Amino acid sequence: MKTTTAILIGIIGFIVVLGGCVGCSAVNLQRSGTALEENVKAKWGNVQSNYQRRADLIPNLVSTVKGEANFEKSTLESVTQARASATQIKVDPADLTPEKLQQFQAAQGQLSQALGRLLMVTENYPNLKANEAFRGLQAQLEGTENRIKVSRDDFNAA
Repeated sequence: MKTTTAILIGIIGFIVVLGGCVGCSAVNLQRSGTALEENVKAKWGNVQSNYQRRADLIPNLVSTVKGEANFEKSTLESVTQARASATQIKVDPADLTPEKLQQFQAAQGQLSQALGRLLMVTENYPNLKANEAFRGLQAQLEGTENRIKVSRDDFNAA
């Protein structure tokens, strides 16, 4: 009888210890999941911040180009329209769905294409290429594009 009681107490003790371990693991798993989710939100915030930085550079770039050259009006309009479209789309980090991300990326892609056309056309204007303000803005835009790539890579890794 004493042996049966000792075995029963041992089994109950083992179950209690095992339950405690499982409970601790569940709490750690939940904390880890929350930390990962917060990391993804922070990385997405960095992506949006870098895209906003690029959008903020565009009005200065467009006005510098307008002031320096008798520029193709349609090119400037397409950049301005693409910027307006891209800045209207906001993706809440708490609600990151593939559809919303795709919509955001499509608008940003259109803006990238419009900027690419603008920079290609500027090659035809030597005075513009010599303008310090334009060169500075072009360098800032290039740096911002690099930041966007890094922040997108970080977001994808998270």
